[in-house]
This record gives sequence, C-alpha cells and structure tokens, in this order.
Amino acid sequence: MKFSYVRELDDYPLGGRRMKILTMAVLASLICSYEGVIAPIVTLLLHDLNMDLATYGSISAAAAIVGAFAGLYGGHLTDKVGRVKLLVPLMLLTSLLCFAMTLVHSPTQLLYARIIMAFIDGIAIASTAPLVRDFSPRMGRAQAFGFWTWGPVGANFIAAAIAAATLPLFNDSWRSQFIIMGCISFVASIAIALNIAELSPTLRATILKTELQAMGKADETTPARFRDLLPHKVIWAHCVGIAFWLVLYLTLTVYGQTMLEQTFDRTPAEASQIMMAFWIVDLGTVILFGRWSDKIQLRRIFSIVGTVVSLVLLTFLIVLMGDANTSNLTLMVTGALLGSAMGAAYSPWMANYSENAEDIDPRLQGTAFGLFSFVIKVILVAVLIVAPLVVAAANWQAWIIVTAVCMALFGIASVFFKGPWFNAKNQPPTGDTVEDVAVPVAEIPVEEIPVGTR
Repeated sequence: MKFSYVRELDDYPLGGRRMKILTMAVLASLICSYEGVIAPIVTLLLHDLNMDLATYGSISAAAAIVGAFAGLYGGHLTDKVGRVKLLVPLMLLTSLLCFAMTLVHSPTQLLYARIIMAFIDGIAIASTAPLVRDFSPRMGRAQAFGFWTWGPVGANFIAAAIAAATLPLFNDSWRSQFIIMGCISFVASIAIALNIAELSPTLRATILKTELQAMGKADETTPARFRDLLPHKVIWAHCVGIAFWLVLYLTLTVYGQTMLEQTFDRTPAEASQIMMAFWIVDLGTVILFGRWSDKIQLRRIFSIVGTVVSLVLLTFLIVLMGDANTSNLTLMVTGALLGSAMGAAYSPWMANYSENAEDIDPRLQGTAFGLFSFVIKVILVAVLIVAPLVVAAANWQAWIIVTAVCMALFGIASVFFKGPWFNAKNQPPTGDTVEDVAVPVAEIPVEEIPVGTR
C-alpha cells in the first residue's frame, strides 16, 4: 500500500469523529493565522531595524498583496486538489519559516521574509474554511464558523498573551517571539497531520450531487467555475460589505498594540495585556452568538445588531482617545465589550456568506472563501498603507473615526444579503446543534449520503 499523509473518508463521520476533524481544522486555522501575527512586536521591530511606521506598513502591504493572490489561487486549488493535501505540508513549511524570521536584520530582509511567508500561508489557510464547511451542516454552520474564527482571533489572543508574559523575560527581544512561534507551530502541525482527514473524492462527489439536486441544479456534469460567482450581486454585497467592516478588525490586528502604546503611552507588554481583553471576549461571543444564530436560523439580524452596538462602543473609544490618562482597566473593559459586539456579528455573517454562495453552486465553497481571503488581504493592504499616513497627518483618533465610518457602510451592504431578517424558515427542532446533525446541508436527505463512524 502506498503511504500517504492524506487520510480520506469514504463514510461521512458522525459524532465525536466529526468533531475531532472540525477541531483539527480549527487548530489549523489558528496555527496558520498565528504564524502571521506580528502586532505585539511592531514597535520593537521599528526600533531594532531603524524603520518608521510607514516603511513597516509598506513592507506588510507588499506581503499582503502576495497573500491576497495566494489565497485566491489557494481557494480554487483546494476545490480541485483537496484540502488536506495542500494544508499539511504548507503548515510544516511555514512553521520552519518562523525560525528563519530570526535571521532578519534589515527592512529589506524583512520584506523578503514576509512575502515568502504570506505566499505559503495564504494558500494554506484557504483550505481551512472549506474544510470546516465540508463537516458542518447548515443548522450548525454559524457555530462551526465561530470555531473557525477562533483561528484568526485566537491567534491574536495567543500572540498577545505570549508577548505579555515572555517579552520581559527575554529583555524585550522580538526574535524570542518567533522562536516561540516556530516551536508551537511545528508541534501543532505534527499533531494536526496525524489527526486530520478529508472527504474522499467519491464521497464529496456524492454529497455535491445531492446538494445540486436539492437546489434544483441536477446537472453536475457542468464544470464549476470561478466566474459563475461573479454575476451574483449577493456575492459582491457580502465581499464589499465585509471589506468595510473589517477595516477596524484589521487595524486592531496589525496596529492594536502600537496604537495603545503611542496614544496612551503604554509599554509593549501592557498594550498586549489590554488587547488580550478584546480578543478573549471575542473568542467567546463568536461561539455563543453563532450557536444562537443556528438555533433560530437567523443570520442577518445578528450581524446588523452586533455592528450597531460595535459602533456605539467605538464612539466611546474615540472619546477615550482624547484622554491620555485613561486607565488600563477602562481600556480593557471597553475593548472587551467591543470584542463581544464584533464577535456577535461575525460568525453569523460567515454562515450567511457560506449559505448564499452554496445556493449559487455548492461546488464553489473553496473558491468563495478564496475570494473572501483575497478581499481580506486587499483591505489589509489599504489599512497598512493608509493608516500610517492618517496617523502621521493627524493621530490614531482620526483613523479610528475612519474605521467607524467604514463599519457603518456594512449596514448598507447587508440589505443585499439573502436570508430572513426575523422569521426563519425550516427552523430546526429545539436541541439541534452542530453535533446533532449529520448531513452537510440541512435540505439533503440523509439516506442519500453514506455515513459511518470509522
């Protein structure tokens, strides 16, 4: 028998077996995201490499552009080649690249290192969301994507927590964070490789066939193409809307600690402690509200209400930024509340996007999330380039006002999303959760899909 690191399932897994695979997919998302987190050490990098914020922004923007196209290509490639076949070797490679980051001694070397990392990581992470989708039914999809969101959100929390705890121990050496990152990533990559699996081509084809039939698109012989998504305004509404919404999230991801250090005169460790409050509460609410959204089968109202509450809290933060004497406790509480509101909006939106794309063609889930990854990277480029310019011309308070305006535009785009606002159709019986439903799409007859527990 030929050895392969790819374990393919011929039977759709149930119960604990399926949850184990979902857990591995979430962990993969976490590790891929963690390897790109650099926010806790930005100010240390600026000083050590003799860079200004604009130079760092340009370097990161170049890497993000490469990552954008890598994610777009990777999303389509994972639909063709397979999820795990791409994910496992690329994860191992990026863990080794973390150690290579310690060899950087100039802005030029940082540019090359970040570009290589962004390309490989962009393809790898594009496999994780489609993998979650493969093992999550519609009735539990928001909760499943809430767990997937633990990847990028949890990565920021872990990076902030490790930086807060270890930077003082290593004399504020930014290289120490990449050594720790490389060790954690390598061990986790091995664990994922030994436990993760994907649907076999035969089983996936069977599921896709029944999905197409359930949606009145029985001609599965017609090839699924990327351009099939583009004529649908709902896809554009989702991508444009979430692009505006993510301006704040990405600002906190790449510049959160820097903003706190420069606005409130905090140390790198203190800034990371404050950001931990935002990320840890966000981690909880993406699951809590994702589960609630699944229970009542509503998506859009969660996204809108969460966004409105986020805007109120963001306005309060803007006021706080006018007072440099604001306490750490006030900043942590404000950040925690903001994180909870944003978490409440995000996982239901992801489920809504997945379902709207699935209604067009279920074979294009990887492609749809590759497009989503591309959008994230494009907005990241804009944030990396524009934010330092606005801060240099005014201050961080002015940039946060810009993020609030962008978030408000998400509400306009949400009008064009599909799905009920208040009265959900086909609401699952009380007690149905992501663990209880075995089929990938709620409308598909169970008897058409071979299931098992192996």
